[in-house]
This record gives sequence, structure tokens and C-alpha cells, in this order.
Amino acid sequence: MGVADMLFKRKKELAEKNLKDGKEYMEEYGKRESVVQLPSGLQYEIITEGDGAKPGPKSTVKCHYHGTTISGKVFDSSVKRGTPASFPLNRVISGWTEALQLMPVGSKWRLIIPPHLAYGDQEISKEIGPNSTLVFEVELLDIK
Repeated sequence: MGVADMLFKRKKELAEKNLKDGKEYMEEYGKRESVVQLPSGLQYEIITEGDGAKPGPKSTVKCHYHGTTISGKVFDSSVKRGTPASFPLNRVISGWTEALQLMPVGSKWRLIIPPHLAYGDQEISKEIGPNSTLVFEVELLDIK
């Protein structure tokens, strides 16, 4: 077996494990009374409910977020950087696009995003492997 075959096999095994682990995590997390599961598979839990406007699919939003794997490993955090992020909703993972359109400004939600609404079978980084389920705490600060 060549190096390319070994790498392909490793990625396939990791993708299968991540998919299985993510499904188990979401099944368990989804048992909480406060968790809403959308038809897409996205789960969210309201930490703080805001009362502002809701963004549209092409809105640019300003938010603070903290992203982890299902094991709790932080892979990105505007909170840790101390600076909110701004981005158009049509330029982010589809789980964010879907969830943030439901959030009024001033809200803080925990999002559990299955792989098909995140990065799919792509290996994005050391922390975000193929078929990774992602966990975000997102606070919607403003719509630009």
C-alpha cells in the first residue's frame, strides 16, 4: 500500500469515526428540553434571547463567537481575540446562515452544527477533521 492509499484510508476512517461520534453527541444533546432541532439537522439552544431585528440571508452581521469540537477543543474564538467578527451571511457555513437568520440582535445561542451544514468531508485543520460536528456559542451584536 502506497502513501497516498494510506492517507486516503486514514481520512476515510477518521471521517467515519467523526460522523458516528457527531451523531451520538447530537442525539444526547438533543434530549435536553431547551434544545430545538430544525428539519435540516441543526440544533440550537437559546442562552439569551434578544429583541432586535433578525438578519436576512445576505445581511452582514457583527457577532462574537466561540467555536469548539464536540470534545470541547477550541478551534476559533472572537471572544478570545477580544474583537467581534463581521461577515456576510452568504459567505459562511450554511449552519451559520440558517441559525443567524432566526436570531434577533442581542441573542446568544449555542449551535450544534452537523457536518453537512459545516465543512462536510473536508479536513479544514488539525482540530476540524472530515465530517466534524461543530459547537458554537454565537452572540449576534448587530446587523450592518
